[in-house]
Amino acid sequence: MTAHRTFVRRAAFAAAAGAAALVLAACGSDKPAGGHDMGAKESGSAAAASPQADDHAKAEGRNKADGHNSADVSFAKEMIQHHRQAVEMAGLAESRAASKDVKSLAARIEGAQDPEIENMSGWLTAWGEKVPADMSGMGHDMSSSMPGMMSAGDMEELKKASGVDFDKQFLAMMVKHHEGAVAMGRTEKSDGKYGPATRLAADVVTAQTAEIEQMNKMLGKN
Repeated sequence: MTAHRTFVRRAAFAAAAGAAALVLAACGSDKPAGGHDMGAKESGSAAAASPQADDHAKAEGRNKADGHNSADVSFAKEMIQHHRQAVEMAGLAESRAASKDVKSLAARIEGAQDPEIENMSGWLTAWGEKVPADMSGMGHDMSSSMPGMMSAGDMEELKKASGVDFDKQFLAMMVKHHEGAVAMGRTEKSDGKYGPATRLAADVVTAQTAEIEQMNKMLGKN
């Protein structure tokens, strides 16, 4: 009996020790039921979020890089008015010009500058600035405020002209107008800060310098 009792006690002790070991093993594991590693899952989530955080940081960097200054505001406001007058002049060529080349040039000017007016208006709105009122066609004289702008009297003379006379006046006036835009573009390239504005200014300088050369050839000056 004594030997039997000793055996029973040893068997019970061994069973209890085994159960305790199983409990400790379960508590010490990071893996829940089903074998998923929560630590690995959390690490994977952090890794997945990392590219998003990186993109956000890059976006913030671009926003800072594309901050605007007073030169950008002045450029947008003045170039909008400058472009509007050029578009008005180009619109007259459709019915008054004699030369197909003049009509083609005028259509190209209008097609390029209308979208640029829209872009610059969008910048001003985003910056909390007022978009200038459209004064084209109203007889207002803005020639003193921006380089290359035609006076109200100049515009009236152009409206009265037609045929070959219109072509000559249009080309001479548009050369002067473009020269003013090129000067404004160079100022913005030098003083501006807003990336899209300085890039537009560079495009204006390049495109309108080429058109000045073309118009001078049409006038027989080159």
